[in-house]
Amino acid sequence: MQAQLRPQRPERRLWQRLPLAIPVFICGTDEHGKEFREFTTALNVSAGGALLATRRYLPVSSRVSLEIPSSPFPRVGIGSDFVRNLKGRLVTVTPSQHCYLCGLRFSHPLIDSGLGKPRRKQFSSV
Repeated sequence: MQAQLRPQRPERRLWQRLPLAIPVFICGTDEHGKEFREFTTALNVSAGGALLATRRYLPVSSRVSLEIPSSPFPRVGIGSDFVRNLKGRLVTVTPSQHCYLCGLRFSHPLIDSGLGKPRRKQFSSV
């Protein structure tokens, strides 16, 4: 017997997901209205969102923020506009064997969706 192939759905994501395991703090309000802060992992990240593995259940549409911890770094002439805090809304929550997999859509994409490239500073000509 042949396995039936599912028709492929068109990809709806605007940005490619990167399979990076990044330690993050997720902060917000749980289903009981209590504020929380949980150390967890982002399993993949794109310019538009992230997939998080959390221990606690959070309802879809929950507004949360991610805090990306980083060690202090010396001032070496590089820009100081690194993203460390991201706000967003949960769009999916799937129970897994040991955690909940939460799809987070960032409130503001990390790059310009029209170009698919990082935003560049505009310089005026003199």
